[in-house]
Amino acid sequence: MTVVVIPALNEEEVIGDVVRSVPKLADRIIVVDNGSSDRTANRAREAGAVVVDQHVRGYGRACRAGMNAAIQAGADIIVFIDGDGSDCPEFMEALVKPILRNEYDFVIGSRVRGNRESGSLTFPQVFAGLLAGWMLGVCYGIKFTDMSPFRAVRRSLLETLPMTEETYGWNLEMQMLVARAKVRILEIPVNHRRRQGGVSKVSGTLRGTLLAGIRIVSTFIRVALSSRGRGANTQG
Repeated sequence: MTVVVIPALNEEEVIGDVVRSVPKLADRIIVVDNGSSDRTANRAREAGAVVVDQHVRGYGRACRAGMNAAIQAGADIIVFIDGDGSDCPEFMEALVKPILRNEYDFVIGSRVRGNRESGSLTFPQVFAGLLAGWMLGVCYGIKFTDMSPFRAVRRSLLETLPMTEETYGWNLEMQMLVARAKVRILEIPVNHRRRQGGVSKVSGTLRGTLLAGIRIVSTFIRVALSSRGRGANTQG
């Protein structure tokens, strides 16, 4: 069973189109309404999604609420995709099939390696993804080129990851933990568009960009230090 999780905050303009664009390979679509003040939840239900409410804002909190709902629904594979219409769902099959064939456990779509619509990613976003990927290569020997939210993961793996991040560091934390777990990882190029409506909560403002950057750095340091601690405990 493949379940798609879409965290959303004030995306009433586009969430219906995002839900309807999800390929038929998805058995269930879960939209997590992360405290929206508009009609995001209504629009998602009208489009056929199951809506989960997570009133306490935070990207990681929304993703975790969706993850838990997907697990409860019996998901074997969980796909994460943003609710702003920037990700291209037509690439979902390319993310899911390697897991269905039991070739990989975690597949992520790289926006940096794919075709990007002009203005879809800011320079800080591209640079942060490449820098984080380089650091993961140094720490774990696994190199990513992006911290893309568009990813598919085997449910049995996701349940074992000690995910604790509640905000913008969720994607990086997951990538660090799967790299540390030495599971089968695949990165594929995916296309990326400008958001289809609404306002970005990260790149749309200087404050959002700075907060996201700080959170991502702190997440990297926390997980990297916990990895060293685990290694020391194992050796001891």
